[in-house]
Amino acid sequence: MIAADAPSQTAPTARPPGAPIGVMYAGLALTAVTALAPLVDAATVDTIAGHVRAAYPDWGPGPVGQDRTAITAYLAVTGGLGVLLWLLVIRAVASGRRWARAAATSAWGAGVTLAMVNLGMGGERYEVIVPVGYGVLTLLPCVAGGVAVVRLWRRRDAHPHDGPATR
Repeated sequence: MIAADAPSQTAPTARPPGAPIGVMYAGLALTAVTALAPLVDAATVDTIAGHVRAAYPDWGPGPVGQDRTAITAYLAVTGGLGVLLWLLVIRAVASGRRWARAAATSAWGAGVTLAMVNLGMGGERYEVIVPVGYGVLTLLPCVAGGVAVVRLWRRRDAHPHDGPATR
């Protein structure tokens, strides 16, 4: 039995002061929603198929289904990759890695770029290929990412005498 005042065998991970972990977990949750929403939609109300039919009213069920599947898979895969990026960056920030701020900034830039593509890329008869609701949904995690990046970059500037808290 270990005494209550005995030192812990494992040292806790030193989280840098002011690390925006809570905001980052919110971004992770929003990204998970963006990855799962098109899959749930395809299994239930199927608004993506309606979007395809509106652009191509002369298409039969086969081509509509193929396009719907492609859009759904694109949204689910890019959302899944976003989840992996959030997990990587959260772990880097929580453990105080030197490259965490650069990784967070790069991941945020990639997310914003992808969201802008989703909101603006058209094709043939599509005004936008990704339905606008899904384009807006992919923008939401970017808000959390922007807040996290600003907080990460301000952290060191606010405490210049703390010294490097990174590895």
